[in-house]
Amino acid sequence: MEKIIKPTSGWAMLAFFFVLLAAGIFLLTQKQFVIGIIILSVDLLIIAPGFLAIEPNNSRVMNLFGDYVGTIRESGFFYANPFYSKKKVSLRAVTLDVPMIKVNDKQGNPIMIGAVVMYRVRDTFKATFDVENYPDFVKIQSEAAVRKLAGLYSYDNLEDEHATVSLRTNSDEVNHQLAHEISERLLIAGIEVIEARINNLAYATEIAGAMLQRQQATAIVAARAKIVEGAVGMVEMALEQLSHKNIVDLDEEKKAAMVSNLLVVLCGDRNAQPIVNTGTLHH
Repeated sequence: MEKIIKPTSGWAMLAFFFVLLAAGIFLLTQKQFVIGIIILSVDLLIIAPGFLAIEPNNSRVMNLFGDYVGTIRESGFFYANPFYSKKKVSLRAVTLDVPMIKVNDKQGNPIMIGAVVMYRVRDTFKATFDVENYPDFVKIQSEAAVRKLAGLYSYDNLEDEHATVSLRTNSDEVNHQLAHEISERLLIAGIEVIEARINNLAYATEIAGAMLQRQQATAIVAARAKIVEGAVGMVEMALEQLSHKNIVDLDEEKKAAMVSNLLVVLCGDRNAQPIVNTGTLHH
């Protein structure tokens, strides 16, 4: 587990560093070469490596001869044991663009899907010592999570009429599931997933044309059904109004002809060309 340590300020040691540096140079000018070289060597080779400056939202993982000492999360200028190895680990939010990959959805249709993942390091110990390279680890696991997610849902409800959630229509729920799946995979690396969402979704090129035609046909059928529903209501209303106001008395044969003509006019996809009858109803 991560252990937070607070190092000493580096300003006092910086003053001591310059004092030793000045002393070594002075001894060299006085031809005290042995002592001067020793002081300069200690100052430059032993004391100098202990200085470190940490920017905001950055950290240093301290390691002494293979043993984990702790992590410095505080920003500023510090001095630590010069024999510590100091690995920089960023605590800033990182955005990963998962490139579009070709996978099969729940129905087995090939689709192209991509995602965006925003994450940051929460446990520097796990990110440093539990995985080899945590940025590559995040990338690979995110792609694996996207592949798994695509197999759990259909592309849309046209393919699976009983599906309550689909990749195309239920973005919030799908994105929540994606973030949960990635978070579980990155737990070992001490990575927190801030946000994950699908940003690219399409059918694969080999079926894109056929699926587009199917969607258009479905939309046309739905529109026609709505038109027919409205037309039937209008015909029913027309017959009721004619009968209620005694405008004309129609027998069953004339009603059927009127219904047929009205439905043709109302449901047709082109403007009707009326034919005026100047005779009687029977001619």
